[in-house]
Amino acid sequence: MTDDVGDDDAAEDICNVCGKTFRMHELRPVRAIRPGILALMREDHVDLPEDGHVCRDDLARYRRLYLEDLLEEERGELSELDREVIESFETGEILAQNPEEEIEEKETFGERMADHVAGFGGSWTFIISFLVVLAGWIALNSHYIETRPFDPYPYILLNLVLSCIAAIQAPIIMMSQKRQEAKDRLRSENDYQVNLKAELEIRQLHERLDYQMARQWEKLAELQRLQIEYLEARNEAEDDHPQGPASIEAVSASRPPQK
Repeated sequence: MTDDVGDDDAAEDICNVCGKTFRMHELRPVRAIRPGILALMREDHVDLPEDGHVCRDDLARYRRLYLEDLLEEERGELSELDREVIESFETGEILAQNPEEEIEEKETFGERMADHVAGFGGSWTFIISFLVVLAGWIALNSHYIETRPFDPYPYILLNLVLSCIAAIQAPIIMMSQKRQEAKDRLRSENDYQVNLKAELEIRQLHERLDYQMARQWEKLAELQRLQIEYLEARNEAEDDHPQGPASIEAVSASRPPQK
């Protein structure tokens, strides 16, 4: 049994699309290809035989063309994201990616600092620390302390410091928000591509199941037709030779099968 399997793997045949020679496990029978893809193949290769074979690369290429035509009929002009999804069917590339890793590889020191500043500025630690510093500043510069205040009321220096902090902190937070928007955009694009590829895969799976079910129904109908012909031949034999079951079987066996 092992030798037979090895012989099957070593057998070779020609791809009827590209004309190259491949091993049998690298070829796909033409009769097993879905009608939509097979129709595209026959547009370029009219003489494609029913008992021929097609290699994996050509099958993947025509599958990509079939999906392009399908999406163009539904959506019109294809976007760059749509073309990347369709090309992934031919190359077998996985589309699911983590946008965090892609951005972290390209981020600079300033962008990392902006994220840390924005994260600290939006925390309770910053709010409590800011209130403590503000209260201490006011306490040190109040008239109730005998020492000479360095920023007496109305705390002009404090207003200047707060204005500078707000002026610097605002663009830093905007930088961090801009990077977060880029992450969200990459994440949404990746989700769109994954969902589109899953939808196309499910659609192809449904088409394949429908095609296989149609072929099975054809085989069942053919078997039923043969059974009916056999029963009709048996009934005719019983009418012509009522001598017994042995003679009926002999007559049925002697008759050539009907086509």
